[in-house]
Amino acid sequence: MLRIHFTANDLAGVRMAARPDVLWETILSFHRLRDRRGSVVYGEWRSEARTRLNGETRLLAALVPSRGYFPDFLTPAEGLQGLDEGLEAVRATPQARLRRELALLGAHRAGGRTVPHSLRVLAEGGAEPFSRLLGALRSYHRAAIEPYWPHIRARVEAERALRGRALLDGGADELLASLPPMLRWRAPVLEADYPVDRDLHLDGRGLLLQPSYFCRGAPVVLRDPTLPPVLVYPTTHCEAPTVHEPGGSSLAKLVGNTRSAVLHAIGDGGTTSELARRAGVSLASASQHAGVLREAGLVATLRHGNAVLHTLTPLGAALLGGAQGVAGHSRARVERLYARNGPVTS
Repeated sequence: MLRIHFTANDLAGVRMAARPDVLWETILSFHRLRDRRGSVVYGEWRSEARTRLNGETRLLAALVPSRGYFPDFLTPAEGLQGLDEGLEAVRATPQARLRRELALLGAHRAGGRTVPHSLRVLAEGGAEPFSRLLGALRSYHRAAIEPYWPHIRARVEAERALRGRALLDGGADELLASLPPMLRWRAPVLEADYPVDRDLHLDGRGLLLQPSYFCRGAPVVLRDPTLPPVLVYPTTHCEAPTVHEPGGSSLAKLVGNTRSAVLHAIGDGGTTSELARRAGVSLASASQHAGVLREAGLVATLRHGNAVLHTLTPLGAALLGGAQGVAGHSRARVERLYARNGPVTS
């Protein structure tokens, strides 16, 4: 069991990550790639990613075992800013820390197996081994994460919207109490299902809550207690990740006044009842139109107890002018797709 101990200052310092962390998703997805669990959510992604990777994962497999410890330097805080920023932070890892964490990784290797040559070379330092590592991370991300990023981002943003409502309703206590079932808030301690017994004392540093699409079952924390505390925990899964290709038959269904009104009504998030009230339609109509929007990849829906919360995906935000293109598709491109498909009255 993991026990995270809070002070009053820590409660004031609890915050939600603003977006998915590209390196946490990359590393945790590598765990999902090698296990057989969660086939409903990850099965199709797993098959597609393996095909794209074509078996080129040896260096990552040495660094990230199928279970147990992997080095903290692989998931720096800069991963929240993007892949380039995250990889630059990995490159800037001090040599002493690199050797320490790789030695710890070697000590955790099952059965006393010999540390792979690639890790020994990496621990010795030098630009070439690090360049190989960064190239392996970038190639893996391109094959396994990048095509699914809009979906991953939508699930994390839906989770953020749900927890944000809890924070607004009842403060940090309500936020921590609303977390998924593997996390239990028993003030002033947050308990979690965890593979080992561990206590983490925040000591006034606060806690960053990082929802992750590829985190499964148990949450994850950094091994080094001196690093800024972060709790990575699983998002609620409603469907498998897909490669979004705007312009299909689902998008053709969307043109029409009512669905447009429902899409605008979602804004920063809302329940089905709130959508119905904002758009001036019946509850059944709001639910139906939200379902079509979700099928087209414009809306993410998260169920929590009896509540259903709808939020815009990046593509949905782009259609409303909230972003300048998603996954290589600008708003103008989407509008041309609409024009080609023709209007549908709702």
